[in-house]
Amino acid sequence: MNWYLEVLKKYAVFTGRARRKEYWMFFLLSLIIAFALAFIEGLVGSPGVVGVVYSLATLIPGLAVTVRRLHDTDRSEAYFLLAFVPLIGLIVLLVFLAQDGTSGQNRYGANPKEGIA
Repeated sequence: MNWYLEVLKKYAVFTGRARRKEYWMFFLLSLIIAFALAFIEGLVGSPGVVGVVYSLATLIPGLAVTVRRLHDTDRSEAYFLLAFVPLIGLIVLLVFLAQDGTSGQNRYGANPKEGIA
């Protein structure tokens, strides 16, 4: 849960680097929350307003952590535009996001793994 809250604390921070764990835990918890909200709203018969509000509230943090994750692999935020290339672009972006970050310092800052036991 700390990884999720850490991303929300850095709501619109597009600089620096994000670890793989931070990125994937944020998206896993976001997905679980979105499914839970959809399920509850389906049971209640709601039109899905709460789910839309949640999705909009986590849009900017999701973009920010994606950019920081790309920075961790020493790639520019421009690589995020691959998401708009049908199929192939999404696969390539997914591979980039799943790769381990560069060791040591890179042009986007210090390695976020350093100093963590």
